[in-house]
Amino acid sequence: MNRCLVFVILCLLGSKSLQGQPDTVTVGAYVISVHDINFRDKQYTMRFWLWFLYDNPDFDFSNQLDIPNAKSIDTPEVMLDSIAGKTWAIMKMKTTMKESWQVADFPFDKQHLRVQIENALFDINNLVFIPDFKGSTYDKAEALDGWDITNFKVTSVLNDYETGFGDPSPHRDYQNFSAFTIEMDIERSAWGLFLKIFIGMYIAFLISVISFSIQVSELEPRFGLPVGGLFATVGNKYIIDSILPESSAFTLVDVLHTLTFLAIFATLVVSAVALRRYDNGNKDAAIRFNHIGSRWVIGLYVLSNLVMVGIAIF
Repeated sequence: MNRCLVFVILCLLGSKSLQGQPDTVTVGAYVISVHDINFRDKQYTMRFWLWFLYDNPDFDFSNQLDIPNAKSIDTPEVMLDSIAGKTWAIMKMKTTMKESWQVADFPFDKQHLRVQIENALFDINNLVFIPDFKGSTYDKAEALDGWDITNFKVTSVLNDYETGFGDPSPHRDYQNFSAFTIEMDIERSAWGLFLKIFIGMYIAFLISVISFSIQVSELEPRFGLPVGGLFATVGNKYIIDSILPESSAFTLVDVLHTLTFLAIFATLVVSAVALRRYDNGNKDAAIRFNHIGSRWVIGLYVLSNLVMVGIAIF
């Protein structure tokens, strides 16, 4: 009788000790593609494979999986098998991820993508993720069109929630969950896109500076061309702003358009001063001011654009 009692006590103590050690889950990922990048709606879509190796039969990642920073998660394709005595779960995922895009240097921007994966049911006391560093990678040919992946890594981090989710138990006013993260740094060769989105603005500036070549006394073309260029620049800015998220920061797009507005305004000022001198009978002075003013406006505009684009690139 005493032996039976001792055996039961030892079993209970052993069970409690085991419960104190969280189960480990080996997890890896293979990114198939990142697409539908939408700056305006602050989102992108990612398709990827996930796999899990674990012992605990209570784990069911097809129903317990959570991606906190996702807008939506499509129902995954799940395949279950066993390997080396462990449950092997493979899941094909498609998620729409939310992202706070960094557009200060657009279109020479660099972005950091991060997908965080958790088990919504078991916290750090019951489950710890161990990344499969060797097997985790991405499709180097098809993963991302128009961008270059400069860094890819998977990690395991601790995610803190400052709430007990309604659990009234002592010391449950916050909970910690093990999280598996997929992270990528991406950038693009943006010169083609730069020319596409800014060509209209630069053509508008060139149209406005054509007025410098017209006789100082020709009032209508001297003022009509810069005003037309000004409206074209405003239209170009509205088109670019329509594809970018709202931001209080002054971006490269804002800087280059502001420089163009100021240059066109300077063109009008030069024309106005030159015309005034011409009307006062100082024809030579008017022509000389127009000549010097045109070179200052064009030179400063080109130099400031080169500097601002250079800062964005480097």
